[in-house]
Amino acid sequence: MDFAKLLISENNSLIDALDALDKSAKKVLFVVEGGKLRASISDGDIRRFLIRSESFSGLVKDVANYSPKYVLKNEISRVLELMRENRVETVPVVDEQHMIVDVVNMYDFALSAPRGNISIPVVINAGGRGTRLYPYTKILPKPLIPVGGIPISERIIKAFAACGCDRFYMIVNHKKGMVRAYFNDQQKDYSLSFIEEDEPLGTGGGLCLLKGAINSTFIFTNCDVMLDEDFSKICDWHKNEQNAITTVCAVKRHSIPYGVVECSDDGQIVAIKEKPEVSHITNTGIYVVNPEVLNLIQDHVKTDFPDVIQMAIKIGLRVGAYKVGEHSWLDMGEFDVMEDMASRFDKKQTLFI
Repeated sequence: MDFAKLLISENNSLIDALDALDKSAKKVLFVVEGGKLRASISDGDIRRFLIRSESFSGLVKDVANYSPKYVLKNEISRVLELMRENRVETVPVVDEQHMIVDVVNMYDFALSAPRGNISIPVVINAGGRGTRLYPYTKILPKPLIPVGGIPISERIIKAFAACGCDRFYMIVNHKKGMVRAYFNDQQKDYSLSFIEEDEPLGTGGGLCLLKGAINSTFIFTNCDVMLDEDFSKICDWHKNEQNAITTVCAVKRHSIPYGVVECSDDGQIVAIKEKPEVSHITNTGIYVVNPEVLNLIQDHVKTDFPDVIQMAIKIGLRVGAYKVGEHSWLDMGEFDVMEDMASRFDKKQTLFI
């Protein structure tokens, strides 16, 4: 983030502060002296001052909070936790000398990032051709399709990294050279290994290439879905239920835009329901998986992950469904949803908080 416009001196007037808040479209400014963080001042701070004094003649130092919330550069992984605990949206990042080196906004993280403190491997299935997003994917592979200016796969990684995950595996195939080149050019504070398919292996078959590489429970996700949930709770539920696989499922509701007629066997109308709403449980494409499940997958055989789930059920392994609300999940694979995600990021609006 270009945070210079969020900095102000304590000797500036409140009119200056209000003008800066308006131009930045943020709710807070940070008071600095020689680049060092001293305080913060929010639009709420100014409003409360104006109510008390009924005057615009004050200075920033008359209103500022000299105990601002901040995060140290080497503890950046705590920033989302800090934001949620203190109900703040924007936090400065400081170095050992208390110099501001960055400002992080909650909206910088993927949608509303997965919450909770977890540290388990994350496998991202990014090998598909993205046919639902054609013609975009004629040029870019699906993992690099930008949402709000940032590739969707990078948003997913940053989201999980923000809640403690630092080991990532990305299964790639279609346009894999472009995907590798992009991430190899990024500065990373996490480990990212590419698992290359020589042939399309479906939504689950590529996991066979990770046998022996992962020996603990891991998260498996498609590269085009976002979820706003506390993943520590999902992982705890997975463990407590002694599941081999936990499928994150969303309750989806759809309105049928017609009157639905119910008929008896002899053709008589029993009832007519005008534009009824139906509900069903939908697979989000995000899973918590135990390592023994990898042994169910045949090497180099095209396999979709729902087939892996059926194999697990058939041999008696526990497979659970962790249900989330429909607004906790977005699937970028649909044009209208992708455009909605992008527009909300562009407007700096949170989707789920």
